[in-house]
Amino acid sequence: MGETVDITPGEISIAFDAPRAGKISLKELGVTDEQLVLEGGFLRLVFNLSGIGEHHYYQMPTVEFAYAENCSEIHWQCDFNGETILDTLDHHGHTSVLLLNRKKLESLEHRHENVLIIHGEFPEPLHLNAENSYINFFR
Repeated sequence: MGETVDITPGEISIAFDAPRAGKISLKELGVTDEQLVLEGGFLRLVFNLSGIGEHHYYQMPTVEFAYAENCSEIHWQCDFNGETILDTLDHHGHTSVLLLNRKKLESLEHRHENVLIIHGEFPEPLHLNAENSYINFFR
């Protein structure tokens, strides 16, 4: 089991070749704090789930982001296979928790291509913490 991480300016792409159960930090996926300095106030995280094969989603797939600054209103949007599954504002704090609807993910799955894209828009530059930011997609 492994993941392929590709980091370009403005985007972090993580491709899974198998489901990985439990909480996985961005640091465990190979992302460093230095790669999570968001000078422009935008984050685009792409999770390619196309190559995972047989899997079962966690009862409430979760993405949590921790950041150094106390940040006011953050806009989050999650798209799965081109359809928006979450569009929300998070108000004030050092973390954001995104709870994804498992049944919605299952209903939107395709046979060959399954891509989850998370967009974050921050009101100011921000530093994410790779060790305390995690995903929990599979059981």
